[in-house]
Amino acid sequence: MNRRDFTLALAALPLAACVTAPVARNDDPLVFSYFTTGKAGEGAGLKLAVSDDGFAFRTLAGGRSLLVPQVGEKQLMRDPFLFHDGTDYHLLWTTAWEGVTIGHATSPDLVHWSDQQAIPVMRDVAGTRNCWAPEAIRMPDGRFLLFWSSTVTGRYPETAGTSESDYNHRLWQCSTADFRSFSAPQPLYDPGFSVIDGTFAHAPDGSLHLIVKDETVTPPRKWLRAARAESPTGPFGPLSPPFSPAWVEGPMTARVGDALICYYDVYKDGRWGAMMTRDMARWQDVGDQLSLPAGARHGSLLRVPRALVDAIA
Repeated sequence: MNRRDFTLALAALPLAACVTAPVARNDDPLVFSYFTTGKAGEGAGLKLAVSDDGFAFRTLAGGRSLLVPQVGEKQLMRDPFLFHDGTDYHLLWTTAWEGVTIGHATSPDLVHWSDQQAIPVMRDVAGTRNCWAPEAIRMPDGRFLLFWSSTVTGRYPETAGTSESDYNHRLWQCSTADFRSFSAPQPLYDPGFSVIDGTFAHAPDGSLHLIVKDETVTPPRKWLRAARAESPTGPFGPLSPPFSPAWVEGPMTARVGDALICYYDVYKDGRWGAMMTRDMARWQDVGDQLSLPAGARHGSLLRVPRALVDAIA
Protein backbone atom coordinates (compact mmCIF):
# COMPACT_ATOMS: atom_id res chain seq x y z
CA MET A 1 0.00 0.00 0.00
CA ASN A 2 1.24 3.51 -0.81
CA ARG A 3 1.90 5.24 2.51
CA ARG A 4 2.85 8.66 1.19
CA ASP A 5 0.87 11.55 2.52
CA PHE A 6 -2.10 12.53 0.44
CA THR A 7 -4.35 15.56 0.70
CA LEU A 8 -8.08 15.16 1.06
CA ALA A 9 -10.10 17.92 -0.54
CA LEU A 10 -12.01 19.29 2.44
CA ALA A 11 -13.65 22.67 2.79
CA ALA A 12 -12.51 25.04 5.49
CA LEU A 13 -14.60 24.81 8.61
CA PRO A 14 -16.28 28.02 9.82
CA LEU A 15 -16.20 28.26 13.60
CA ALA A 16 -18.80 29.88 15.78
CA ALA A 17 -17.64 33.24 17.07
CA CYS A 18 -16.79 32.86 20.74
CA VAL A 19 -13.85 33.34 23.07
CA THR A 20 -11.46 30.42 23.42
CA ALA A 21 -12.51 28.02 26.15
CA PRO A 22 -10.09 27.84 29.12
CA VAL A 23 -8.07 24.68 29.62
CA ALA A 24 -9.59 22.30 32.19
CA ARG A 25 -7.98 21.48 35.52
CA ASN A 26 -7.75 18.08 37.18
CA ASP A 27 -10.48 19.03 39.65
CA ASP A 28 -12.92 20.24 36.98
CA PRO A 29 -15.98 18.06 36.31
CA LEU A 30 -16.00 15.10 33.93
CA VAL A 31 -18.19 15.48 30.86
CA PHE A 32 -19.51 12.28 29.30
CA SER A 33 -20.33 12.50 25.60
CA TYR A 34 -22.60 9.68 24.43
CA PHE A 35 -25.33 8.57 22.04
CA THR A 36 -28.60 6.75 22.58
CA THR A 37 -30.62 4.26 20.55
CA GLY A 38 -34.08 5.24 21.71
CA LYS A 39 -37.05 6.42 19.67
CA ALA A 40 -34.94 8.76 17.52
CA GLY A 41 -32.36 6.03 16.93
CA GLU A 42 -28.68 6.53 16.19
CA GLY A 43 -29.42 9.75 14.31
CA ALA A 44 -30.46 11.61 17.46
CA GLY A 45 -26.98 13.02 17.95
CA LEU A 46 -24.68 14.14 20.73
CA LYS A 47 -25.81 13.93 24.35
CA LEU A 48 -23.80 15.18 27.33
CA ALA A 49 -23.76 14.36 31.04
CA VAL A 50 -21.53 15.59 33.84
CA SER A 51 -20.05 14.21 37.06
CA ASP A 52 -18.16 15.78 39.95
CA ASP A 53 -16.93 12.50 41.42
CA GLY A 54 -16.55 10.20 38.39
CA PHE A 55 -19.41 7.94 39.49
CA ALA A 56 -22.72 9.82 39.52
CA PHE A 57 -23.56 11.53 36.20
CA ARG A 58 -26.44 13.92 35.48
CA THR A 59 -27.61 14.97 32.03
CA LEU A 60 -26.82 18.39 30.59
CA ALA A 61 -29.09 20.54 28.44
CA GLY A 62 -32.12 18.64 29.63
CA GLY A 63 -30.91 15.53 27.80
CA ARG A 64 -31.47 17.08 24.37
CA SER A 65 -29.08 16.58 21.46
CA LEU A 66 -26.44 19.26 21.08
CA LEU A 67 -25.32 18.17 17.60
CA VAL A 68 -27.55 16.29 15.16
CA PRO A 69 -25.51 14.32 12.57
CA GLN A 70 -25.81 15.49 8.96
CA VAL A 71 -22.83 13.86 7.20
CA GLY A 72 -21.55 10.42 6.24
CA GLU A 73 -23.06 7.45 4.49
CA LYS A 74 -26.02 7.08 6.87
CA GLN A 75 -25.86 10.34 8.85
CA LEU A 76 -25.70 8.46 12.14
CA MET A 77 -23.85 9.38 15.29
CA ARG A 78 -22.39 6.50 17.24
CA ASP A 79 -19.36 6.41 19.55
CA PRO A 80 -18.82 10.20 19.95
CA PHE A 81 -15.28 11.05 21.04
CA LEU A 82 -14.70 14.51 22.52
CA PHE A 83 -11.29 16.15 22.91
CA HIS A 84 -9.73 19.62 23.22
CA ASP A 85 -6.88 20.94 21.06
CA GLY A 86 -5.91 23.84 23.34
CA THR A 87 -8.29 26.21 21.57
CA ASP A 88 -11.48 24.38 20.59
CA TYR A 89 -13.36 21.19 21.31
CA HIS A 90 -13.43 18.53 18.61
CA LEU A 91 -15.89 15.70 18.17
CA LEU A 92 -15.31 12.54 16.13
CA TRP A 93 -17.99 9.91 15.57
CA THR A 94 -19.07 6.82 13.61
CA THR A 95 -21.27 7.94 10.69
CA ALA A 96 -22.54 4.54 9.48
CA TRP A 97 -22.37 0.82 10.13
CA GLU A 98 -20.83 0.36 6.66
CA GLY A 99 -18.69 3.00 4.93
CA VAL A 100 -15.33 4.74 4.67
CA THR A 101 -15.92 8.01 6.58
CA ILE A 102 -15.84 9.34 10.12
CA GLY A 103 -17.59 12.48 11.33
CA HIS A 104 -15.89 15.61 12.66
CA ALA A 105 -16.98 19.00 14.00
CA THR A 106 -15.55 21.65 16.34
CA SER A 107 -16.98 23.92 19.00
CA PRO A 108 -15.76 26.63 21.36
CA ASP A 109 -18.35 25.81 24.03
CA LEU A 110 -19.97 22.40 23.31
CA VAL A 111 -23.18 24.16 22.26
CA HIS A 112 -22.34 26.05 19.06
CA TRP A 113 -20.80 23.76 16.45
CA SER A 114 -19.00 24.23 13.14
CA ASP A 115 -20.23 22.75 9.89
CA GLN A 116 -19.82 19.00 10.01
CA GLN A 117 -17.22 17.13 7.99
CA ALA A 118 -17.25 13.55 6.73
CA ILE A 119 -13.57 12.60 6.60
CA PRO A 120 -13.06 9.78 4.06
CA VAL A 121 -10.25 8.16 6.01
CA MET A 122 -10.51 4.76 4.26
CA ARG A 123 -11.62 5.93 0.82
CA ASP A 124 -8.44 4.72 -0.86
CA VAL A 125 -8.26 1.31 0.84
CA ALA A 126 -10.09 -1.14 -1.42
CA GLY A 127 -12.34 -3.60 0.37
CA THR A 128 -13.02 -1.41 3.41
CA ARG A 129 -16.35 -2.28 5.01
CA ASN A 130 -16.53 0.05 8.00
CA CYS A 131 -14.95 2.78 10.14
CA TRP A 132 -16.00 2.40 13.76
CA ALA A 133 -15.34 4.27 17.02
CA PRO A 134 -12.85 6.95 15.88
CA GLU A 135 -10.67 8.59 18.51
CA ALA A 136 -7.69 10.96 18.52
CA ILE A 137 -4.57 11.57 20.56
CA ARG A 138 -1.93 14.29 20.23
CA MET A 139 1.49 13.06 19.15
CA PRO A 140 4.86 14.44 20.34
CA ASP A 141 5.22 16.50 17.14
CA GLY A 142 1.91 18.28 17.82
CA ARG A 143 -0.08 16.49 15.13
CA PHE A 144 -3.16 14.45 16.01
CA LEU A 145 -3.26 10.71 15.46
CA LEU A 146 -6.76 9.63 14.41
CA PHE A 147 -7.51 5.94 14.86
CA TRP A 148 -10.52 3.67 14.41
CA SER A 149 -11.53 0.07 13.70
CA SER A 150 -11.98 -1.21 10.15
CA THR A 151 -12.56 -4.52 8.43
CA VAL A 152 -10.83 -4.73 5.03
CA THR A 153 -12.02 -7.72 3.02
CA GLY A 154 -9.23 -10.20 2.34
CA ARG A 155 -6.83 -8.91 5.00
CA TYR A 156 -5.81 -10.97 8.02
CA PRO A 157 -7.19 -14.26 6.69
CA GLU A 158 -5.83 -16.12 9.70
CA THR A 159 -8.68 -14.69 11.82
CA ALA A 160 -11.42 -14.64 9.18
CA GLY A 161 -14.77 -15.79 10.54
CA THR A 162 -14.01 -15.09 14.20
CA SER A 163 -16.37 -12.08 14.45
CA GLU A 164 -20.05 -11.65 13.60
CA SER A 165 -21.15 -10.95 10.01
CA ASP A 166 -17.71 -11.84 8.62
CA TYR A 167 -16.12 -8.78 10.22
CA ASN A 168 -12.39 -9.05 10.92
CA HIS A 169 -11.29 -5.74 12.43
CA ARG A 170 -7.94 -4.15 13.13
CA LEU A 171 -7.08 -0.66 14.36
CA TRP A 172 -6.17 1.79 11.58
CA GLN A 173 -4.72 5.30 11.77
CA CYS A 174 -3.86 8.50 9.98
CA SER A 175 -2.53 11.84 11.23
CA THR A 176 -3.36 15.49 10.72
CA ALA A 177 -2.21 18.92 11.84
CA ASP A 178 -5.28 20.87 10.74
CA PHE A 179 -8.16 18.42 10.06
CA ARG A 180 -8.03 19.37 6.38
CA SER A 181 -5.13 17.30 5.09
CA PHE A 182 -4.43 13.81 6.37
CA SER A 183 -1.72 11.19 6.01
CA ALA A 184 -2.51 8.00 4.14
CA PRO A 185 -4.32 5.41 6.29
CA GLN A 186 -2.36 2.46 7.54
CA PRO A 187 -2.74 -0.25 10.18
CA LEU A 188 -2.00 0.89 13.72
CA TYR A 189 -2.45 -2.24 15.81
CA ASP A 190 -2.79 -5.94 15.00
CA PRO A 191 -2.88 -8.09 18.15
CA GLY A 192 -3.52 -11.26 16.16
CA PHE A 193 -7.29 -11.21 16.63
CA SER A 194 -10.26 -9.13 15.55
CA VAL A 195 -10.11 -5.95 17.62
CA ILE A 196 -12.30 -2.84 18.01
CA ASP A 197 -12.86 0.15 20.30
CA GLY A 198 -9.24 1.15 20.88
CA THR A 199 -8.63 3.94 23.39
CA PHE A 200 -5.47 5.34 24.97
CA ALA A 201 -5.13 5.90 28.71
CA HIS A 202 -2.43 7.36 30.93
CA ALA A 203 -1.87 5.16 33.97
CA PRO A 204 -1.44 6.71 37.43
CA ASP A 205 2.35 6.50 36.94
CA GLY A 206 2.06 8.49 33.69
CA SER A 207 2.74 5.61 31.31
CA LEU A 208 0.67 5.32 28.14
CA HIS A 209 -1.51 2.26 27.52
CA LEU A 210 -3.72 1.13 24.65
CA ILE A 211 -6.97 -0.52 25.76
CA VAL A 212 -8.81 -2.65 23.19
CA LYS A 213 -11.79 -4.96 22.94
CA ASP A 214 -11.16 -8.50 21.74
CA GLU A 215 -14.03 -8.87 19.26
CA THR A 216 -13.64 -12.64 18.92
CA VAL A 217 -17.00 -14.37 19.09
CA THR A 218 -15.82 -17.94 18.35
CA PRO A 219 -14.97 -18.87 21.05
CA PRO A 220 -16.68 -15.90 22.76
CA ARG A 221 -14.46 -13.34 24.46
CA LYS A 222 -15.68 -9.76 23.95
CA TRP A 223 -13.57 -8.48 26.83
CA LEU A 224 -11.02 -5.70 27.40
CA ARG A 225 -7.25 -5.98 27.51
CA ALA A 226 -4.44 -3.41 27.71
CA ALA A 227 -0.93 -3.04 26.27
CA ARG A 228 1.72 -0.52 27.26
CA ALA A 229 2.55 1.90 24.44
CA GLU A 230 5.90 3.61 24.02
CA SER A 231 4.08 6.20 21.87
CA PRO A 232 0.66 6.48 20.19
CA THR A 233 2.09 4.62 17.19
CA GLY A 234 3.93 2.04 19.28
CA PRO A 235 5.82 -0.08 19.82
CA PHE A 236 3.25 -1.84 21.98
CA GLY A 237 4.04 -4.25 24.78
CA PRO A 238 2.37 -7.59 25.49
CA LEU A 239 -1.36 -7.56 26.08
CA SER A 240 -2.56 -7.97 29.65
CA PRO A 241 -4.97 -10.71 30.62
CA PRO A 242 -8.62 -9.64 30.30
CA PHE A 243 -9.51 -7.18 33.08
CA SER A 244 -13.23 -6.85 32.32
CA PRO A 245 -16.09 -9.34 32.06
CA ALA A 246 -16.98 -10.76 28.64
CA TRP A 247 -19.55 -9.11 26.36
CA VAL A 248 -18.63 -5.48 26.99
CA GLU A 249 -17.57 -2.65 24.64
CA GLY A 250 -16.82 1.05 24.38
CA PRO A 251 -14.04 1.46 26.98
CA MET A 252 -13.41 5.03 28.15
CA THR A 253 -11.10 6.13 30.94
CA ALA A 254 -10.62 8.92 33.46
CA ARG A 255 -8.22 9.67 36.29
CA VAL A 256 -10.17 9.94 39.53
CA GLY A 257 -8.01 10.73 42.54
CA ASP A 258 -4.94 8.50 42.49
CA ALA A 259 -6.58 5.83 40.33
CA LEU A 260 -7.55 5.18 36.73
CA ILE A 261 -11.12 4.09 36.07
CA CYS A 262 -12.05 2.24 32.89
CA TYR A 263 -15.78 2.43 32.16
CA TYR A 264 -17.46 0.10 29.65
CA ASP A 265 -20.86 -0.50 28.09
CA VAL A 266 -22.37 -3.82 29.21
CA TYR A 267 -24.50 -3.68 26.11
CA LYS A 268 -26.38 -6.95 26.47
CA ASP A 269 -27.68 -5.88 29.89
CA GLY A 270 -28.32 -2.22 29.04
CA ARG A 271 -26.04 -0.90 31.79
CA TRP A 272 -22.50 0.32 32.46
CA GLY A 273 -19.66 -1.25 34.40
CA ALA A 274 -16.28 0.03 35.58
CA MET A 275 -12.95 -1.28 36.81
CA MET A 276 -10.43 0.76 38.82
CA THR A 277 -6.66 0.35 38.98
CA ARG A 278 -3.61 2.06 40.40
CA ASP A 279 -0.99 -0.06 38.65
CA MET A 280 -2.62 -1.46 35.44
CA ALA A 281 -2.19 -4.96 36.88
CA ARG A 282 -4.73 -5.23 39.70
CA TRP A 283 -8.29 -4.13 38.92
CA GLN A 284 -11.21 -3.56 41.29
CA ASP A 285 -14.83 -3.74 40.15
CA VAL A 286 -16.54 -0.42 41.02
CA GLY A 287 -19.48 -0.74 38.66
CA ASP A 288 -22.01 -0.84 41.49
CA GLN A 289 -21.11 2.78 42.31
CA LEU A 290 -22.06 4.10 38.85
CA SER A 291 -25.12 6.12 37.95
CA LEU A 292 -25.27 7.08 34.26
CA PRO A 293 -28.12 8.42 32.08
CA ALA A 294 -30.63 5.81 31.01
CA GLY A 295 -29.95 4.53 27.51
CA ALA A 296 -26.43 5.98 27.31
CA ARG A 297 -24.17 4.10 24.91
CA HIS A 298 -20.47 4.10 23.92
CA GLY A 299 -18.92 7.55 24.34
CA SER A 300 -15.98 9.35 25.92
CA LEU A 301 -14.93 11.35 28.98
CA LEU A 302 -13.22 14.73 29.19
CA ARG A 303 -12.61 17.21 31.99
CA VAL A 304 -14.24 20.53 31.10
CA PRO A 305 -13.98 23.87 32.97
CA ARG A 306 -16.77 24.22 35.50
CA ALA A 307 -17.89 27.61 34.18
CA LEU A 308 -18.44 26.15 30.71
CA VAL A 309 -20.40 23.20 32.13
CA ASP A 310 -22.56 25.56 34.20
CA ALA A 311 -23.33 27.56 31.06
CA ILE A 312 -24.58 24.39 29.31
CA ALA A 313 -26.70 23.30 32.26
